[in-house]
Amino acid sequence: MIKAVLFDLDNTLLGNDMDVFLPHYFSWCGSFARRFMSEDEFMKTLLLASRAMVENTDPEVTNNDVFWTRFSELSGLDSEQIETEFDVFYRDEFDRLQDVTDYSPTAARLMDATVRRGLQIVIATNPMFPRRAIEARLSWAGVPVTDYAYELVTTMENMHATKPHGEYYREILEKIGCQPSEALMVGDDWERDIEPAIDLGLFTYWIPMPGDDLPSGNMPTAQGTLEELAQRIAKGWLQNSQLT
Repeated sequence: MIKAVLFDLDNTLLGNDMDVFLPHYFSWCGSFARRFMSEDEFMKTLLLASRAMVENTDPEVTNNDVFWTRFSELSGLDSEQIETEFDVFYRDEFDRLQDVTDYSPTAARLMDATVRRGLQIVIATNPMFPRRAIEARLSWAGVPVTDYAYELVTTMENMHATKPHGEYYREILEKIGCQPSEALMVGDDWERDIEPAIDLGLFTYWIPMPGDDLPSGNMPTAQGTLEELAQRIAKGWLQNSQLT
């Protein structure tokens, strides 16, 4: 029987096309960084530090520490000072990006249905942003941390790997005390959300984007829209040990 549901965030709970979101994010972030370095130098440093974070699977070093250590090495700036400065960006500027995302009331209905079933809820978003930025996107999706007692929200600060590393999913399960066979992963990205979860033995619910075809090989437990998942959970689907 399912005990925990892991929800991806972008293009799952929140409509957020990264091909649209990231250029706006980089532009505003780069403008903010002008006080420290040129925008071109900032972008190079940001991408290289992000690559170091993506490659990290060291259980002793958080994604946050990997990113800011590498950023400091490349830029020559003090890591604690620059991290503190960018916390101001996420506090004061990041909400401007809400305009390029799409809210759907289905996310709250889905979360309410999951809560009523007494299940642990994990926001299993790729932990490449700080908690402040992830909490902002949850608010944009209509499922803020102030309204829901999430068991875990994965962020730069509390995780030691990123998607699609199996270590990321194993760390989640370890943190919430759950076996793979007791968890369902919900997401839109086949390579980051679904395939690694299948490989570890989790149940999966795939939300394909328009034009997505089911890859050959591994099969998700089920697939469909977010609304269809909300209806399934409300009807007790997760109490079915076979999830048929």
